[in-house]
Amino acid sequence: MAVRRPDPFHWVLYAFGAKLPARNREWVLHDVTTRTWQLRHIARATVQLAPVAIVLYLFIPGESWVRVMAVLGGALIGYFYSVTYMYESAEHRAMKAGYPQGYAANVREESHSEANAERRRRYEDRWR
Repeated sequence: MAVRRPDPFHWVLYAFGAKLPARNREWVLHDVTTRTWQLRHIARATVQLAPVAIVLYLFIPGESWVRVMAVLGGALIGYFYSVTYMYESAEHRAMKAGYPQGYAANVREESHSEANAERRRRYEDRWR
């Protein structure tokens, strides 16, 4: 089955945590297992944080530099928590698409199996 990207409206809903239609099931797995999956996660976090940051900037009283620093501080905390739970979030998205728990992590692990085997071999040569 071909990988079908969601339309922009559904992608924004997906970025906020909504489940995509069944036709996008393979794309969700691709999204959470591709080489750039971590950057994609940060892009979704940015979409989640942007509306809050804009509203806060517009309604916090004070000089513009104070508002920018307040929004920047909040965004840094938001990114911190987003990155902290990146792996769990990816697994949850894959499970929403109908994949079993741990499947996305296994796909990512298999895609790097040769590099991991080489790294393991070098480690064992050096330390054992």
